[in-house]
Amino acid sequence: MLKYRYLWFFAGGGGLPQPGEISLAHNGVLFLDELPEFKRTVLEVMRQPLEERRVTISRAKVSVDFPANFMLMASMNPCPCGYYNHPEKECVCPPGAVQRYLNKVSGPLLDRIDLHVEVTPVSFEQMTSDRKAESSDTIRERVIAARAVQDKRFENHPEVHSNALMPSQMVKELCLISTAGKALLKNAMEKLGLSARAYDRILKVSRTIADLAKSEEIKIEHLAEAIQYRSLDREGWAG
Repeated sequence: MLKYRYLWFFAGGGGLPQPGEISLAHNGVLFLDELPEFKRTVLEVMRQPLEERRVTISRAKVSVDFPANFMLMASMNPCPCGYYNHPEKECVCPPGAVQRYLNKVSGPLLDRIDLHVEVTPVSFEQMTSDRKAESSDTIRERVIAARAVQDKRFENHPEVHSNALMPSQMVKELCLISTAGKALLKNAMEKLGLSARAYDRILKVSRTIADLAKSEEIKIEHLAEAIQYRSLDREGWAG
């Protein structure tokens, strides 16, 4: 019973269907901390909303669609103890624990997340460095400029207002890459065992990187950066 109440809270439901946390995050951000600590059945509920931007609640007499166009952000440790792949500290997890921990998050769900970023520990020297980072105002201006480019790109497609929402056919038309880029992507697909969904997402991300760089074409460095963001697709990531 507790499991179903948890699902109801997250995805929505009830005798008279009500929206859950996924729909309440519509046009906003849904942040899940410690992702593997959520029940797998709950995480799998997000697969449809991430793909279709809506949640469907079906009952005997009625079926209701709730909007769910949200940005998913999630964080997780690399293992139960938190030190797997740490540059200085040794992981103390027993054999097989790392893989079991990571397996709590399914491949199909990871497939639907555009950016996978491994965050390495920040050293004391880096924290006390005088080197100035790029300001938030500068980044904001670049993002606004990139969004303006996308608004113009999709002005004849009212259902699409950003690169992330492009359907597969539009990706083929608007995310053209060079012969060298195709070779790089083919090599990455084969080595990392990427899916067709991951292929589309790499092209969408590379198109966005190019927009941020004010480039009309997707260059090989944009594609390489997008591939780099599929780190959790790597075979043997968990040993």
